[in-house]
Amino acid sequence: MGPTVHPFAGMLRIAAVLAAMLAPAGETLAQVATPAAAAPAARQAPPRRDNPATSIQDFVRLEGQAATPIRGIGLVNGLKGTGDSGGDLTLAFPLAEMYRNNGITIPDVRTLSKSKSVALVNLWCEIPEEGGRKGDKFDVYVSVSHSASSLRGGMLMISPLLGPYRGDPVIAVASGPLEIEQTDVPTVGRIRGGAQLVEEVRMRPPGHEFNLIVRPYFRSYSTTRMLASEINGLTADLEAGPDAFAAIATAMDDMTVRVVVPEHERANPAHFIASVLTKRFSPTLLDLPAQVIVNERTGNIIITGDVEISAVTVGSDLLTVTTIVPPPMPSPQDPLVTRSNVTDFGSTASNADRARIQDLLQAFRQLQVPARQQIQILAQIHASGRLHARFIRE
Repeated sequence: MGPTVHPFAGMLRIAAVLAAMLAPAGETLAQVATPAAAAPAARQAPPRRDNPATSIQDFVRLEGQAATPIRGIGLVNGLKGTGDSGGDLTLAFPLAEMYRNNGITIPDVRTLSKSKSVALVNLWCEIPEEGGRKGDKFDVYVSVSHSASSLRGGMLMISPLLGPYRGDPVIAVASGPLEIEQTDVPTVGRIRGGAQLVEEVRMRPPGHEFNLIVRPYFRSYSTTRMLASEINGLTADLEAGPDAFAAIATAMDDMTVRVVVPEHERANPAHFIASVLTKRFSPTLLDLPAQVIVNERTGNIIITGDVEISAVTVGSDLLTVTTIVPPPMPSPQDPLVTRSNVTDFGSTASNADRARIQDLLQAFRQLQVPARQQIQILAQIHASGRLHARFIRE
């Protein structure tokens, strides 16, 4: 009798079943053999830096410095029958205007969009908080505005990009071939470096005092207090002056630190601001709250603080165990490999009924769980109250 394949799918438990019971404190859990677990024992993980130094600029921005969105409307041509409908006059009029600007007069605009090779699109670009100078290039995002079914293979004609408010002038021009980044969403694309500034976008320079705004994920009163203390300690390294050791930074609330430029630094405030922003310290001083930040579009999972998970059982109908009966005879050319979609994870922490989220993510890696499914499972654990952290979806 030939080999028979039996797939077993449905609510496959993860963590012995993915954390039905966690191991007591200090006890080592045995892991089911998987390809990842079969690595040679001699291989050692690279040394870990527990407290790498970081700088203040990683956690704050100058008040008044913020990203600037610019937007526009454009035409994408070169489409193979996936453009806007032939009867859509909303496309025909701007297309006729484009021809007119290039010296060609179209007597009947209704003849322009019959081929469905052109699409009317929305354009969006973001100038970073540092601003930009004439000639700088940035990525521009393109999305279908009307009935076009796909932008794949299209080329954006030269299009103006305006400021975010009505009546704003032209700030950049955009053009270039589109890239479709998500194959299942062909109506949205990106042109890398497709927007070129024709006007400068500059931030207002700070005066004799300025505010540092803590970035959203790090906001707390302990954060602003610690940052103010670090900045006040900076004056000891600056060259002498009667106010060299005066307190120059004050925590105003949970997101704002006000800094006064010392008298002897006001002739060159840029130098002083650079000294403040590049002041280095250990991030452990921040006492950051435990957070899990996920981005479903990119599949990224960011963890801050010491995130723990209480005992929980997680199942998924997308995981499958396959067995072959009878098993094949192993040989040097065709060895018998055992795989399982079950693994244990636990913690050596003193609190025996909790595990670290790193242990759960390691179990996910061993089971080869896709990133998006990991995010869905984490969201469900958070909804059950078993994820001891703030859960943020970008």
